[in-house]
Amino acid sequence: MRIVVDTDVFVSALLGGGAANAVVAACLRGRFTPLMGPALIAEYEAQLNRARLFAASRLSQSERQELFDIFAATCRWTRVYYGWRPNLRDEGDNHVIELAVAGSAQAIVTRNTRDFTLAGELRFPRLRILTPARLLKGGA
Repeated sequence: MRIVVDTDVFVSALLGGGAANAVVAACLRGRFTPLMGPALIAEYEAQLNRARLFAASRLSQSERQELFDIFAATCRWTRVYYGWRPNLRDEGDNHVIELAVAGSAQAIVTRNTRDFTLAGELRFPRLRILTPARLLKGGA
């Protein structure tokens, strides 16, 4: 199953978040194929460099970077040739939908489902917006 792992899920996994941690682990084991593109990788890297965000993390900065590198290596690089601009509540989330559409993802995995489901002007009926826990339960 091709998925887009939203930045909030990866950050939560780095902080030790249960279902988010399990999603990243499942990607590393090959259960899911995460998609990655230029905008998303830039967003991940920006978050990784926020020292205050990880003040309580069980992982050191070098360990977080190593996990990111390993995760990125499991991702399928996806070029976004067409900007759909679904006009989500948070403009900064539009690139996540565009990546999912470009890579034919079955789901976007996010802890922030509300911003993806309520405000978008464009609809992609085959693309599911799932929390990490919902994905792990089979996406039902």
